[in-house]
Amino acid sequence: MIRLAIFASGSGTNAEAIMKRFVGHKSIRVELILTNKKDAGVIARAERLRVPCQVFNKTQLEEGWLLEPLKNHSIDYIILAGFLLKIPVSLIQVFPNRICNIHPALLPKYGGKGMYGHHVHEAVIHAGEKESGITIHLVNEEYDKGRILFQATCPVLPEDSPDDLASRIHKLEHEHYPRVVEEFVLGKG
Repeated sequence: MIRLAIFASGSGTNAEAIMKRFVGHKSIRVELILTNKKDAGVIARAERLRVPCQVFNKTQLEEGWLLEPLKNHSIDYIILAGFLLKIPVSLIQVFPNRICNIHPALLPKYGGKGMYGHHVHEAVIHAGEKESGITIHLVNEEYDKGRILFQATCPVLPEDSPDDLASRIHKLEHEHYPRVVEEFVLGKG
């Protein structure tokens, strides 16, 4: 059995889509949810789907505290789903090429520190881009610079607000992220 840990900071819609994808899966199980926000919506989603959840803080992340629960749950891969803190090099070294992230734009454009959520959508619209999309990629030592596994696009319409574009991006995320995670951890991606 391939065991996944999902790191999330927010409402957890992508985490929930991934958890649901692997309920009853013959080869993959979401074993653990880890969040840095004690009031994150992902906690309730994990409880509903009976996936253990642990809350931690930035200092614990930076000091390697997460290695213990990851080891205790025999985690094979880490999936970032709306996780906003930078992954420390020490954790990347323990999980080389086994940490996957999703970004709400077409990398390499609109990536890097501070480029998340509405900041990304505002930048895309402000630049006059005709399309945006999602990028699913591996995590390395630099923000949004890991190997790209998958991209999907959607149009940016002239009348779009950041919320309009975010809605289209979320649909792409929910449609593609669980499948790409599955292909990746099974060695097909």
